[in-house]
Order: sequence, then C-alpha cells, then structure tokens
Amino acid sequence: MSHKILLAFSGGLDTSFCVIHLKAQGHEVHTVTVDTGGFSKDELNRIESLAPKLGAASHTTIDARQELFDDYLKYLIAGNVLRGGLYPLSVSAERVCQAKRVVAHAKSINATALAHGSTGAGNDQVRFDVAFRTLAPELTLLAPIRDLAPSRADERLFLEQHGFSFPEKTEAYSVNEGMWGTSVGGKETHDPWQHLPDEAYPAGAVNPNLPPKTIQIAFEKGVPVSLDGQNLGPVGVIQALNALGSPYGIGRGLHLGDTILGIKGRVGFEAPAAHILITAHRELEKLVLSGKQLFWKETLGNLYGGFLHEGHFFDPLCRDLEAFLTSSQSAVTGEVRLTLYPRAFAVEGIQSPFSLMRKDLASYGEGTALWTGAEAAGFTKIFGVPQQLAHLVRGGS
Repeated sequence: MSHKILLAFSGGLDTSFCVIHLKAQGHEVHTVTVDTGGFSKDELNRIESLAPKLGAASHTTIDARQELFDDYLKYLIAGNVLRGGLYPLSVSAERVCQAKRVVAHAKSINATALAHGSTGAGNDQVRFDVAFRTLAPELTLLAPIRDLAPSRADERLFLEQHGFSFPEKTEAYSVNEGMWGTSVGGKETHDPWQHLPDEAYPAGAVNPNLPPKTIQIAFEKGVPVSLDGQNLGPVGVIQALNALGSPYGIGRGLHLGDTILGIKGRVGFEAPAAHILITAHRELEKLVLSGKQLFWKETLGNLYGGFLHEGHFFDPLCRDLEAFLTSSQSAVTGEVRLTLYPRAFAVEGIQSPFSLMRKDLASYGEGTALWTGAEAAGFTKIFGVPQQLAHLVRGGS
C-alpha cells in the first residue's frame, strides 16, 4: 500500500536515504524540518535545496524556537532541571517539540503516514514513536533506518548510486547543535575513564586570559526577559548567552546516565545559556521562595525532567506538574548579577521586589523585630524536646 508520507528531515545521511528509499517503494514523500535553534541560515538553505532534488514532493521549514521555549524550556528553567545535576535536557525537549510540529504539519497536508530517520539504538526513536502514536494514532509509522539497519557505508553507496554524494565524515566527533545545548559524541564518550579534549567542543580551546565579564539577567515570573538591560525576550536571551558563554567554556561537561532503553549512556555537551540561566534562576528563587517551596520544586522539577527525557511528555501528570511549576513562579521576578571567567562563572548579587530577606525585620545572627530574646529561648527549648526524649528513652545512645 502506498502512502502520502511526511518525513522529519534533517538533511543528513539517514533522512536523505529515507527520502529516496521511501519514494522507491512507491510512496509520495513530503519533508519537513523543524528548526529548534540548531540550524544556521546557510544550513537551512542547503536543506531546502536538497529535499526536492532527492525527490520530495514538497518541503517545509518551521521555526519552532519560540514554541520550544514556551512549551518546554520554560518549565525546565522553572524546575531548575539538570539531569544528574549536570546535563540540560536539550535533545529531549527538541525532539518532542519537533515531533509535535511534524504531526501538526502532517495533518495539514492530509498525510497518511509519518516517518523519521532514527536508528534502533538510541533515545530519539522512542521520543518520536511515542509522540507520533499519541498525537496521530491513525497514521502509519515508518522508520526505515531502524527497520533496515543499513551501515553508514551502505547508505552512502545507495545515495551515490542515485546521484548524491555524502562523503564519509573525517571528523572525530559527532555534534548535534540546539538552542538549549550542543551534544558531542566521540570515542572518549564510550569510555567512562576518558574525557573530551577542548577541540571536540564547538568553541574549541578556551583562552585562559579572557578578562572577567559581568552580566545582569532579569526574570519576570521565572522567565528570562532581558540581558544587561536589553529586552531580548527569552529566545533572544538564550541565544545571546550562548554566544557570550561559549568562548569562556561555560556549561561544558560529560554526562553519564541511564538511557530509555535501559543501558548506560555518556555524552559530552556544551550549554552555556542553560547552565547560566538555571544557576541564576535557582539563586533568585532562594531569595523569594519559602524553604518548603524550594524542597518540593526540586523534587517535582526532577520528576518533570525525567518524564520529558524518557518520552513520557504526553502523560497527564506532566500537565499537573507544569501547573505546579507555573504557580511557583509568581514571585520569581528580579535581577541576577553574574561574572563569567574562563571555564567558570559566579553569581554575585540578587535583587527582587519579592525578597524574603528583609534587613529591616531580621538579620541572621543579630537582632530581629519579629520576636524577643525570651521568645527565642522558649522556641529553642521546645524545638529540642523530641531529641531530648529519644535520647533519654534510649539510654543516651
């Protein structure tokens, strides 16, 4: 049975193979590229030119950067989500965002099938499959690379036979760029004892003589809105921070964790904006939120991040968690001052109209207008009673 297929298209070896292969099977193939901040203008132009040459009946480019922030990154910032305390969920958020837009476009052109170029070895296949089956169960799902499992050499030969040259890459590292971070893979990521050299990262070696740079980020209800007094909007702030932080080597690291398929995985990353914004946001929250809010935000933020990472974004619980995270941000408004150094940065100041640190009411270790010394003595006596009783009952152990 032939289908009108919409293929999620990156313009790389795998998805280029998919266009020709699916067309050869008698299908009508349409392509779509969802830009979540990982493509330059030149790359988008190359992709738009390549798709019809490969045989695509139509090609569409969708700018989803603002949607990526509004529907995904906003909550990752609100939850201060770094998987394993280290890794920003850049690819996880991008793939779900891309899959959702692919489905919407497929319905708009009355496609009968959806296709992606993921292999059977990674996390992306799960994210695409779950999103496609959840949002468009009536459409046939195709994954030629996973089904056929061709080698990269076989794919190149197939494309060459059809008049398209995809030379074997000589680069030692695979790089996947995105607005919320760039992932880096290479031989060192397969050995947990090894580290990635500077040249593996997009910005290369870090100049240790770079002068310190102080910046100021403003948040409104948890959303970054300006940098150094310039109202750039959240997408603009993220892009500017990536440009500022990358030469300093900010946000570089190696993350080792559990994949959706149950094995351990390791990936290098460079995510200046994500690390700067989450750190700044967390410090602002410490100033304006209660201790219990901070505790539950950390717990539920990590839960939300885990769901997004593992392809469970469309579980109803995620909407409940988003409602909680949104509510928690009502007072997260203010400015954070940071200084960037080669390979490091530090938060140096926080201010907010909702600050819970009030010098006019209480100063830690000094005086307070909220209680008397006698009241403090009574509190400390009662506060220690449970421990005193346990100590007495257990014979001083």
